[in-house]
Amino acid sequence: MKKGGDPANPSVSPATQSPAEAPEPVGILIADDHELLRRGLCSVIAERPDWKVLGEAANGREAVRLAASLKPAVVVLDVTMPELNGLEATRQILASAPETRVLILSVHESEQIVREVLEAGAQGYLLKSDAGRELVKAIDALLGNKPYFTSTVARMVLEGFLSAPRAESTSDETGRLSPRERETVQLLAEGRSNKEVAAALGISVKTAETHRNNVMQKMGFHSITELVRYAVRNKLIEP
Repeated sequence: MKKGGDPANPSVSPATQSPAEAPEPVGILIADDHELLRRGLCSVIAERPDWKVLGEAANGREAVRLAASLKPAVVVLDVTMPELNGLEATRQILASAPETRVLILSVHESEQIVREVLEAGAQGYLLKSDAGRELVKAIDALLGNKPYFTSTVARMVLEGFLSAPRAESTSDETGRLSPRERETVQLLAEGRSNKEVAAALGISVKTAETHRNNVMQKMGFHSITELVRYAVRNKLIEP
């Protein structure tokens, strides 16, 4: 009797049996306009052999494009991004990849921003100052279909701030604009011309001008300066 091999299939020897294939690592997309921060986040994620950074984005529009093509399990997304802010990017990412979970990064401890993040569909909110300590914990929570809030924000949630009656706020202003108009506001506030706005959004110059005129009329703006102030107040751009 020959030794070794598969008793159920003597023709297969131990040397020819293929080991069980390792599961595919969890795909993660990093989106932040600061390269040093992206590197730091990638280093933290690299410590988990079962996770893999599928790509990096330096602006919101690139994040939407990469999320649609790569279909990551988790997108770690800065709330204040050039070209397309994190809230609008979140809405578009979830529209194209509904199974993806979005973890928002922010420097703001703001109840209002957290409320808007949740309304956009994100499942987590992490302060950048806590990212080194809590990023792995936050991603693990989202992968387990659990929300995750940075510690100070979690206290706000537990104390019922988010369930309190909503006071008049800047979100009431943004609600008057369509998603495309909000994108137009951000691009104009970043100093783009109508032609550049049209190119970024894939629309005609005439349509871009129409969006601009609609925004100015709806919001009662009389100058681009007022539009820029509005964009800063609503965290669409950084001052």
